[in-house]
Amino acid sequence: MFEVSVVYLLREGKTGDEVLLGEKLTGLGVGKIVGPGGKQEPGESPHHTAVREVAEEVGLVVAPDDLEPLARISYPFAGRDTLSQRSHAFTTRRWEGQLRASEEIDARWWPVSGIPFDRMWADASLWLPRALAGEFLEATFEIGMADEVLSSAMSWSVRPHS
Repeated sequence: MFEVSVVYLLREGKTGDEVLLGEKLTGLGVGKIVGPGGKQEPGESPHHTAVREVAEEVGLVVAPDDLEPLARISYPFAGRDTLSQRSHAFTTRRWEGQLRASEEIDARWWPVSGIPFDRMWADASLWLPRALAGEFLEATFEIGMADEVLSSAMSWSVRPHS
């Protein structure tokens, strides 16, 4: 099981909070709407992976200390062990720079009230709204051959600070 980090950047929009999401253009999940993120490299902490991936995928600079943990989720992929991963999800409202396109993700701001769950991984609707509202999730979602959720176990708590 490899480690990944994902960041859900939030900002105040005209009609409420907005979250930065984008269409995945390469690798696992092509075509799905995701937060910026990716695989942890040797010697990296989850925070440093998150910072690097945000810079690479959307051109924004995030300080590790500004990342708040949202979730730690294990994803065993039934019948596809090489895809199994543990995801460290973070959020932040602080960054520098200008949003830019990359070869990995086509990102844009979405209203939190209008997140396109029908275009995301099947588990997102089960946890992301509650996590963005302020809780921390420790979970396992078993993913099937059609990328569906076969089983889930979720434990909610007060969001820890980094």
